[in-house]
Amino acid sequence: MIYICIPALDEAPTVGVLLWRIRQVMTEFRRDFHIIVLDDGSTDGTSEVLAPYGRVLPLTLLRNEQPRGYAAALEQVLREAVSRSTHPKRDTVVVLQADFTEPPDEIPALVKRLEGGADVVGSTLGSVQGEVTRGMRWSRRGLPWLLSGAALPREGGDPFLGFRAYRVQVIRRALQDREGAPLLTSQGWAANAELLMRVAPHARRADQAPVEIRYTRRERATRFEPWAALRETWALARRAPRRGPATAAAADPAPAVAATPIPAEAAEPVPTEGRPPRRRRKRGNREGNIQDRPEE
Repeated sequence: MIYICIPALDEAPTVGVLLWRIRQVMTEFRRDFHIIVLDDGSTDGTSEVLAPYGRVLPLTLLRNEQPRGYAAALEQVLREAVSRSTHPKRDTVVVLQADFTEPPDEIPALVKRLEGGADVVGSTLGSVQGEVTRGMRWSRRGLPWLLSGAALPREGGDPFLGFRAYRVQVIRRALQDREGAPLLTSQGWAANAELLMRVAPHARRADQAPVEIRYTRRERATRFEPWAALRETWALARRAPRRGPATAAAADPAPAVAATPIPAEAAEPVPTEGRPPRRRRKRGNREGNIQDRPEE
């Protein structure tokens, strides 16, 4: 089963189109799927847009009366998927944004990599359609540097992109590690990186796939705030587990070490004083064969 998890806040113009496109993609992909959408206190009619889709799609609708924030909403849909899964070692969770900027067409590519043996499949930024603010451009360049020493799988793609696929088992184990405490404490982009950090100890293998982000599809202003993202990422970096020697070696293989040059004086042959070099002569054995024997 593939659980497609979508946290939504004031996404009435796009969430319906997104669900319809997911239906088309998954019909062609021929996998069992279930969509979980959380309306996190929307006031723009998102709930009214979602209601009719419950009659034509395998869909679970959740709602918070008051907005709880992206991290809490993301964790809520993940917990719902984990509680529904009957085969956590085989079942998959795909996280998708409700603003339709992340392409549902790439869901099969992520899932196929999980079917190939990965436990986490992230996305890398292949291309971007639409205007990108200066703050977002600088953040994409600088924020990953803050997490360069954190214990994150380098093969897991961009840690700040939320479009990912997870094996349900790794999310379940990450929740168990927290022993009832919230899984995610960061907001915005940092929440996506924190989720990757939480599941990393339980992921035997990570993979990635390129995606095209289409900001031209978004019908609202961006909610990205560069300074807030910087503060959240800095706080996450300070408390994140550090990359160990084994992890660092796997992520960044060290270059081959050049052989230590031998000093010229050490390379010259050392003469043997008072003793001529030994010569070899032939002698026969009992069978009449000739053997080499050093001359005494």
